[in-house]
Amino acid sequence: MLDLFPKEKIVLPLPDAVFEFYPNFFDKEEADLLLEKILTETPWQQDDITIFGKKIAQPRLTCLFGNEGKPYSYSGITMQPNPWNSTLIFIKDKIEQTAEKNFTTVLANLYRNEKDSNGWHADNEKELGRNPIIASVSFGEVRRFQLKHNTNPEAKMTLNLNHGSLLLMKEGSQIHYKHQIPKETKSKNNRINLTFRSIL
Repeated sequence: MLDLFPKEKIVLPLPDAVFEFYPNFFDKEEADLLLEKILTETPWQQDDITIFGKKIAQPRLTCLFGNEGKPYSYSGITMQPNPWNSTLIFIKDKIEQTAEKNFTTVLANLYRNEKDSNGWHADNEKELGRNPIIASVSFGEVRRFQLKHNTNPEAKMTLNLNHGSLLLMKEGSQIHYKHQIPKETKSKNNRINLTFRSIL
């Protein structure tokens, strides 16, 4: 069906990669409902990750969903996917229409408060291929999302990922950039982030 009123798209002014931001991809009513359903339907877990040879409790809760037989590994963790549910399929279908890309897997992240975070990294695991496209949708509390170029110190940006927003990280994004969700000093409530990806 042709969308006669396409969602606002902002192309981030960053070199060597394509980042597209849709601040109102889901309207507030829809985003409120999806936040509640994902919170209650997801079997959240907290894994230990290995950073610089040390095991620490991951500072957020996670859960993997995806096609059968497609595990995902990062930071010394190998996650086995849960089957897709109707809520995630609804979100996935809508994102795929905009991204013009099919996704096999979604990593759900629950940031419970201002102390939960995700350090500098790229989604460049070998099972994603050399130049993956990542679709990141956010529900709940607004959190800062920081981007920095690997070799160009001038190419950096902080973006507020608001409730119902979609960020498409496209060609070059995982080759030339790292990103993070830093800890905050002010009190924060739940934020859910879904990162859709394609495992080869």
